[in-house]
Amino acid sequence: MIDHPMGLDHRRILATALGRLRGKIKYRPVIFELMPESFTLLDLQRTVEGLSGVRLHKQNFRRLVETQGLVEETGELQTDTGGRPARLVRFRREVLLERPSPGLRLSSTKRPPI
Repeated sequence: MIDHPMGLDHRRILATALGRLRGKIKYRPVIFELMPESFTLLDLQRTVEGLSGVRLHKQNFRRLVETQGLVEETGELQTDTGGRPARLVRFRREVLLERPSPGLRLSSTKRPPI
């Protein structure tokens, strides 16, 4: 893979977009717009980590998502995990009507530079 620097002001545009998404993830469920219809909690965690730039503790993240009622199980399993099958979940759209700001309340930790 050849590594080319970003041209023009693309780096600034990308940094601005990431900053806005990082801010919105706290009070809006934008992360679920980036996810497929059904996904595993590990897929969700990796997406949140990639977007936020913060490594998350697996059990704490799962507890956070489940106690906030953001997802519901689909009843299906993903079997191509290389280990134990993973439960598939989906975003609960009803949460948008239940409370005004249903984002992920991640603790503030230091992020790596962009």
